[in-house]
Amino acid sequence: MKSRESLIRLKQFQVDERRRQVSQIESMVDEFKRMARELDDQIASEQKRVGITDETHFAYPTFAKAAAQRRDNLLNSAEELNEQLENAREELREALEELKKFELLEERDQIRERGEREAREQDELDEIAGRRRAHTVR
Repeated sequence: MKSRESLIRLKQFQVDERRRQVSQIESMVDEFKRMARELDDQIASEQKRVGITDETHFAYPTFAKAAAQRRDNLLNSAEELNEQLENAREELREALEELKKFELLEERDQIRERGEREAREQDELDEIAGRRRAHTVR
């Protein structure tokens, strides 16, 4: 039993670790998207300031070009992280399934042990009752 309890604790740790990983990746994706939105706002502001929105125009602001490149890089990184996120979510699902299997086995064993214990106790009570009957019959 102790080895199964240790295994359940290990599986719970793995589930917790997977949850932390999923949460961390979600936070990174959200942060990258937030930063990309800020860059979009800065690009729009710069375009408005100079009055040029055509990126191919010779006088298009260098800052806006650099910010657009950075925004695109952030969005690409967010997309790559989304792929990692799906993998991490799948690993979490698998870890949860394994944990559940071991918890169900443990629960089944506890029910069986409780039944055996109750049967032993009932046998002991029956034996005591039988001795009392035999003692009072004399």
